[in-house]
Amino acid sequence: MNTAKAIRPILQLKRLEVLTDVVFGIVLWRTFMLIPQPEAADWKWKSVQPFLADNLAIFAIVAIGIALTIIYWVQNNALLGSLEETNVLHTSLSILQIFFLLLFLYSIRLGMFMGASPGTRTFESVAAAMVGISGGWAWMYATKNRRLVRGDVTDQEVKEIGNRIMAEPITALITIPFAWIHGIAWEVSWLSYLIILPLVKRKRRS
Repeated sequence: MNTAKAIRPILQLKRLEVLTDVVFGIVLWRTFMLIPQPEAADWKWKSVQPFLADNLAIFAIVAIGIALTIIYWVQNNALLGSLEETNVLHTSLSILQIFFLLLFLYSIRLGMFMGASPGTRTFESVAAAMVGISGGWAWMYATKNRRLVRGDVTDQEVKEIGNRIMAEPITALITIPFAWIHGIAWEVSWLSYLIILPLVKRKRRS
């Protein structure tokens, strides 16, 4: 009985990993499906060039969505892969992160159907920030006093994962003002992640 009770948190972690992988896979597929499909009834393009020209904004949005999804997926794999087990609170926080990821995908679709605007772009940025914030919250809980962390994971590795998690919502929040300036400025502002990550690492080392 005691053995079964001890194994349960480990099995719960495996189930959480499977759930997360399935959701991220669906998100990538649904993001790709935002691109107009040839079998659509309103398909109007006869050659590739006008198709690309008319859907340039959609391709940009899809590229951002896929890039962020990959970043969050890699982050999530590092987070869950560093844990020995999970519990109810950590699982709840992880599922909350999945919810915000789905909300982020919804915000992308909303922007496409309503048309890109400062409001829809802000919605996307806030949703992306909440993905990172909820993931960071789960990581902070899991690593406090190393309550859920595997024994072979070093404190330095814990800190490095925390750095990546912290940089992502900061980047998303920084993009919000640019959403009200111009669409291209907002899209380019996501590249600030490449600057923010080393700054976060330097700050936390000092």
